[in-house]
Amino acid sequence: MNVLLIGSGGREHALAWALSASPLLEALYCAPGNPGISAFATCVALDVADHGKVIAFCREKGVGLVVVGPEAPLVAGIADDLSAAGIKVFGPSNAAAQLEGSKGFTKDLCTEAGIPTAAYGRFSDAAAAKAFVARQSVPIVVKADGIAAGKGVVIAESHKEAEAAIDACFSGAFGAAGAEVVIEEFLEGEEASYFALVDGVHAMPLATAQDHKRVGDGDVGPNTGGMGAYSPAAIVTPEIDRRVMREIIEPTVRMMAARGMPYVGVLYAGLMLTKDGPKLIEYNARFGDPECQVLMMRLKSDLLTALVATCDGVLDTFDVRWHDDVALSVVMAANGYPGTPQKGSEIKGLDRAAALDGVEVFHAGTRLDGDRLVADGGRVLNVTARGRTVAEAQARAYEAVRLIDWPGGFCRSDIGWRAIEREHGR
Repeated sequence: MNVLLIGSGGREHALAWALSASPLLEALYCAPGNPGISAFATCVALDVADHGKVIAFCREKGVGLVVVGPEAPLVAGIADDLSAAGIKVFGPSNAAAQLEGSKGFTKDLCTEAGIPTAAYGRFSDAAAAKAFVARQSVPIVVKADGIAAGKGVVIAESHKEAEAAIDACFSGAFGAAGAEVVIEEFLEGEEASYFALVDGVHAMPLATAQDHKRVGDGDVGPNTGGMGAYSPAAIVTPEIDRRVMREIIEPTVRMMAARGMPYVGVLYAGLMLTKDGPKLIEYNARFGDPECQVLMMRLKSDLLTALVATCDGVLDTFDVRWHDDVALSVVMAANGYPGTPQKGSEIKGLDRAAALDGVEVFHAGTRLDGDRLVADGGRVLNVTARGRTVAEAQARAYEAVRLIDWPGGFCRSDIGWRAIEREHGR
């Protein structure tokens, strides 16, 4: 089978790495790809926003499956157009991608289906939103309704801060994403990421992970797109796992099918594990980043077969297997991130790092300048390792980090710290 993978980040590098191991794969293309992905796929300069050109490319190359990595093309309806052209695609329709594309849509669905989530209000003007906030206790969460590249969420510690966040949304700070605002109660607990494959009718649990959003050690500083992750998340016990499927994932799948917008793809639930049980924070319509990297390192089954089974609607007869090992990924970011990253600094030593047993280095934001590999983004590398324990995987990952010669970058030094404390009984 010829496969086209859409995307250019660390998530797509991890997907390309896993897809390349499939005995079903004949040729792998990636648009636009990155220097790391080019080791496994033919990278093509294809404008993925031009769906007609993507369809023409698929027909020219005999592509049997398109795998969509990031959320923006899904929200833009690329899956709809590919399906209409008779091309198999892994990823939800535009309507189903509203689970990520509109926080208000998802909150309303949770209310209708009885899915546990934070209490909320939806507003399309600042005055009504501020009036609602004035009646609530703080902290309180203010979210731009649409996709804002991870920057449209504010946990306000005061009413004044909440009002400023509301003004930022309606003043256009997040573009069209801020045309509507969702205001939620603040949930107490610990976050976890939960992944399932969904074929429109059936949902099959995949794996769990935890990521580290804050830029600094000890989970301090500004939020980022994620500074590292590990899988599995031991805090998601077998009982919690069953509750997540029964109370959150399966009702969502049923409700989406009943609404005539069946969900097909990977469904990523961001959870808060509260004293009352798991509650849904938000949905993502794609593999997370950097969570995908640790999931792919643990996946024992053939990824391509699993994606095809999802598209073909046969997940009720399918299963996936996982390595018992823990996987942990450390994000190396360019100096200045999460503000303005400094691009263009040279990176050396990746071969030495990747040569370590159980280590893979995924490119998230790199480009070639002649024969020099340079930083070309905020989050630039995902140094990922497997080990029997979180502590062992962490030690391997940081051993690899130390072999990378990149003065223009930095990373956190404590990815997995909470899980290691649990391992040591603290």
